[in-house]
Amino acid sequence: MKNLVCFGEVLWDVFPNHKKIGGAPLNVALRLQSLENNVSIITRIGDDSDGMEIKEFIKKRGVQIDNIQIDSKLKTGEVAVELNKKGSATYTINFPRAWDNIQLTEKTKEITKKSDAFIFGSLIARNDASKNTLYELLKIAKYKIFDINLRAPHYTLEVLNYLMNEADFIKFNDDEIFEIAEALHFKTESLEDTIKFIATQTNTKSICVTKGRHGAILYCNNTFYYNPGYKIVVVDTVGAGDSFLASLTDKLLRGNSPQEALNFASAVGAIVASNEGANPEIKKEAIAEFINI
Repeated sequence: MKNLVCFGEVLWDVFPNHKKIGGAPLNVALRLQSLENNVSIITRIGDDSDGMEIKEFIKKRGVQIDNIQIDSKLKTGEVAVELNKKGSATYTINFPRAWDNIQLTEKTKEITKKSDAFIFGSLIARNDASKNTLYELLKIAKYKIFDINLRAPHYTLEVLNYLMNEADFIKFNDDEIFEIAEALHFKTESLEDTIKFIATQTNTKSICVTKGRHGAILYCNNTFYYNPGYKIVVVDTVGAGDSFLASLTDKLLRGNSPQEALNFASAVGAIVASNEGANPEIKKEAIAEFINI
């Protein structure tokens, strides 16, 4: 069991006919917790019914809530989600919200210092308050995992570059890594060459890139590992990448081989995409059975 900290946004994903609790850092935290880790989340909610419902939900799922801050002025986060016919999501993210105002406290510093891994995304850096808190915590975290989730217009190349250079491990999807590499004046159709470029530019030894239905590629210790993906019927892709990252992190931190970790993570991500919502319950036996189909 590892001590893990997820930093960033918690919010309501609002679909056309319903809404669900989400936010990439929370989705990662919930999956890590389900894999029997000791997980804390550093975030901020509004002093409103939506925020209290999220806090109670997180508590019931076993994630530690001591670092969920309450904002008396800003509302709890909310994102409008639209799904196309293939189940792919687009997002409209309201601003500002409580998670834009995460404050640096002695408690947040203490829990970060004690963590085996500190996991964060790019969206949380859209506002100076949360971004500055993140920058301070990155100075004291032992092992830093950066989940890039580009949501226009909520990012800049300058901030992305800084965060990539701070990270020990970076996770992209294929569109994101090509976009960032091109912005850094490197353009090629080779995903492997692009990964090596980013690794060299940012001095990052471990990089993973998801490729949708085509699986994922992991670059670790100067070696590439591949998973071709699993054939599924996609219901919606919300949270699939988050569960993938959580599962990959869990296996790598427990000492599994990179290939074993990648296969496991790809299976979990596929199972999530074949279910509705970001956080379906998945039993270990179901994952093992899925991998061996």
